[in-house]
Amino acid sequence: MDCITFMAENYVGKELTSLRMKNIDWSSLSFQYIKTDYNVRCYYRGGKWGELETSTSEEVSIHMAATGLHYGQQAFEGLKAFKGKDEKIRIFRVADNAKRLHDSAEEILMAPVPEELFTKAVLKAVELNKDFVPPYESGASLYIRPVLYGTGPKIGVGPADEYLFMVFVMPVGPYFKAGFKPTNMMIARKYDRAAPLGTGKVKVGGNYAASLRASHAAHKGGYSAVLFLDSKEKKYIDECGPANFFGIKNNTYVTPKSESILPSITNKSLIQLAEDMGLKTERRAVLLEELETFEEAGACGTAAVISPIAQIDDVEVGKSYVFAKDGVPGPISEKLYNKLRAIQYGDEPDVHGWVTLLE
Repeated sequence: MDCITFMAENYVGKELTSLRMKNIDWSSLSFQYIKTDYNVRCYYRGGKWGELETSTSEEVSIHMAATGLHYGQQAFEGLKAFKGKDEKIRIFRVADNAKRLHDSAEEILMAPVPEELFTKAVLKAVELNKDFVPPYESGASLYIRPVLYGTGPKIGVGPADEYLFMVFVMPVGPYFKAGFKPTNMMIARKYDRAAPLGTGKVKVGGNYAASLRASHAAHKGGYSAVLFLDSKEKKYIDECGPANFFGIKNNTYVTPKSESILPSITNKSLIQLAEDMGLKTERRAVLLEELETFEEAGACGTAAVISPIAQIDDVEVGKSYVFAKDGVPGPISEKLYNKLRAIQYGDEPDVHGWVTLLE
């Protein structure tokens, strides 16, 4: 491509970006896909990772016998970038997401993405689409979706020889429509999200496919999400739909521990912030009956940050657990939410080294 052609295409691309951005109401964004300008890709072939490639296409070409299509060799991540009052762009805990994708890949025998490559791809994807990072105080952020899947053909069950790692981004609003307001959730006794010794602890697509029927039933019943119980005994609290569960009581932050629960990076951050605030923290098995003792409860994750829980209904046994009668988030949940958001936007010092500044 000659210099004049490149400059012309670059100019047209910027004009299209400008037109699309004029139609974005930053404060009214929901959590859904929005086209941005570029995505970043890298292929694993011949036993090694190649160089990062930049693409404007929203599509990928994949072999019909790819293991990602047939045998679920697929993992992904979710993280966010924020624009601060100082106009600087901050990416939250990219190294932790890199490690978690590495763990997911190893769990289902995919070629792990080197953490340095992961970070480089994320930074490049954000840089190329920095015009789509929502403005400060809009309530929105740039959601970053790294995904890895088997592209090599295999008809016998086994790991692929080739993989695609890709990062794309989009501006998003809150995951739950209510935003930071208490919502009702239901317990899903008829459904299991993950087997006790299965893939529940890693971020692979099969876990989310397994949750769809329960989530659909919850939404039909007017609930925002599902609270899953452990698959073996139905006695302990497990995942909270697409997020981790936490409860507050006696100045203690309590969150379930299980080999079936995805280790949420947001939850890990909240545990640290709770300790910074002088709370005790406990990660342990949490019996269902213990819900009666919590003063506050919430779901936490990258997409939702914190979604306070107003009430949890155990529909099949006709029992309800109420945490927010007046529809107002609990004081500790609110303090944790505001503290985490302040760090993400650069309004408070990042004393734990969680933020990567885009230079």
